[in-house]
Amino acid sequence: MKVAVGADHAGFELKERIKVLLLELQHDARDLGTHSQAPVDYPDFAEAVGLAVRDGKAERGILVCGSGVGASVAANKIPGIRAGLCHDHYSAHQGVEHDDINVLVLGGRIIGESVALELVQSFLEARYTAEERHQRRLEKVKRLERRFSE
Repeated sequence: MKVAVGADHAGFELKERIKVLLLELQHDARDLGTHSQAPVDYPDFAEAVGLAVRDGKAERGILVCGSGVGASVAANKIPGIRAGLCHDHYSAHQGVEHDDINVLVLGGRIIGESVALELVQSFLEARYTAEERHQRRLEKVKRLERRFSE
């Protein structure tokens, strides 16, 4: 799977470890920055990852910032992106299965490396179920997005 990864300076170290895991799992990791711990702005990387997913250059995206909140807010401004901030295993797979999230957001200063790597694996292994109730709810989300983006 092609996976776009991005982080600000607070998420840089965890992003680098996530890239190693993606390669171990035989995914195609597309690193969209940042490439150091020098201070940068999280919206720039949320945009890069979100656009890569929206434009089909990646099937899924992973973002890391300090808390995960800012990157999640920014990524969700991009039409077609459903970014989920996850800090537990259930949310990481359930967000895909029920809500069809396409970007996983992690707080690099909130969770440890081992938990983060478990969440990445859970997110990538999960598939949207397309059950009627989930599809109905997702369609409502998409209608909201269309209504307020016009």
